[in-house]
Amino acid sequence: MDLGIVIVNYNTCELLRRCLQTVFASVGVTARVCVVDNASADGSADMVAAEFPQVVLIANAENLGYPTANNQGLRALGFTPQADAPPRFALLLNPDTELPPDALAKVVAFMASHPEAGVVGPKLERLDGSLDLACRRSFPTVKISFYHMTGLSRLFPRSRRFGQYNLTYLDPDETVEVDSVVGAFMLVRTAALLQVGLLDETFFMYGEDLDWAYRLKQAGWKVYYYPEVTVLHVKRASSRQNPRARVEFWRAMEIFYRKHYAAETPRPLHYLVVGAVRLSRWVSACQARWRK
Repeated sequence: MDLGIVIVNYNTCELLRRCLQTVFASVGVTARVCVVDNASADGSADMVAAEFPQVVLIANAENLGYPTANNQGLRALGFTPQADAPPRFALLLNPDTELPPDALAKVVAFMASHPEAGVVGPKLERLDGSLDLACRRSFPTVKISFYHMTGLSRLFPRSRRFGQYNLTYLDPDETVEVDSVVGAFMLVRTAALLQVGLLDETFFMYGEDLDWAYRLKQAGWKVYYYPEVTVLHVKRASSRQNPRARVEFWRAMEIFYRKHYAAETPRPLHYLVVGAVRLSRWVSACQARWRK
């Protein structure tokens, strides 16, 4: 089996239907698909059961978050040390994506020809044809996050110093090694996955893909952005329905910072970073309550 594909869904029934249609129209690969539904209220789980009986369906009674649900799917598809013959690659795929017929075959072929690669992600385009900037990223170090949060990355997107957050100084059609790709389409080699383990369930949404890529790179694997494949990404189809989304973004930033950078950050700067992130999280929580 080439691929084990996990799709975590939350209230995106129509997009999920279209995503699954494009997955099963793919050519040149063998794949098994698991949909993990995080307590959708729009009939998503019933739709999958009725229209895609070949899918492994896990219907959660509550929203367990993105990494926990993905781990459920990965375990169900055999990505555990105890499994006899897991698929060669694991694919995390968002339900708001649409795949060209040859997309899966191309990324599998890329990984086969690059044995050092632990992760690959394609070029993601939004509905208006623009690049989804999150599809190739640097790790959010204190310095890089400062450039992003102060707007310097938007003012000087072509700068190699200020444009590091989303690597906006790079040609979007150039295959290149990066720090991370986004979990909307994240293909991971099974050997690498088994070496570093599953997603960190401390995160709820956001940050878990960056953390996974960080751990994989620390273990010696490379991460590639591969724009020979272009995938449509509606973007935020699930998160915009969740009032916790923006709050969880800032929570994820603090988790990632504390896990990977806090120990080496001077104390005065550490308190400044944590204070800024927590203030942003509080403001986001207030805004969410006001909108509700």
